[in-house]
Amino acid sequence: MRKIGLLGGTFDPIHHGHLIAAEAAREAVGLDEVWLIPTAAPPHKPQPSANADQRRLMLDTAIAGNPAMRVEDIELRRAGSSYTIDTVTSLQEREPEIMFYWIVGSDMVKDLPNWRRIEELAERVTFIGLERPDQPSDDSRLPSFIRRKLLRAAMPPMGISSSDIRRRLKSGRSIRYMLPDSVIEIIQRDGLYES
Repeated sequence: MRKIGLLGGTFDPIHHGHLIAAEAAREAVGLDEVWLIPTAAPPHKPQPSANADQRRLMLDTAIAGNPAMRVEDIELRRAGSSYTIDTVTSLQEREPEIMFYWIVGSDMVKDLPNWRRIEELAERVTFIGLERPDQPSDDSRLPSFIRRKLLRAAMPPMGISSSDIRRRLKSGRSIRYMLPDSVIEIIQRDGLYES
């Protein structure tokens, strides 16, 4: 059975932190691939600045040449809010021979109990919590049904965020080396995130 990691997000824009997170999870758990899932309508965040086609293109160019990563646009093709349980259920119906792992940042692990239909989700996937060395995790407050389905992957400290990149672009500051050059070219060509 193939082991596939799923990393969701707005990827508005994708940056090296996202790519390092995906690679850290893949390596730590021995995943065959990581699928990046751009969210169409995040239920708990503002709507993305770049449209779905632009974010999809940035993702495609960022992972070009890496056979262990691919873009899965299931949420971009579905109307309404994007909930993890709906995405996982649809993927398992489509790909019953795959074992799925949901990759989450260390800051989101503690929020897992609040996710929609979390008990069902925990039955369907194993979670990979990315752990930063400067932020040790305390899983003792998590329900046991989550702790049993939680693996950890070491994540190097990375002070890059999509929101910071957008702020830098609006104020005319450099984003060089924060994201792949191919993604920067798309941002510049389309005039994304300008004030």
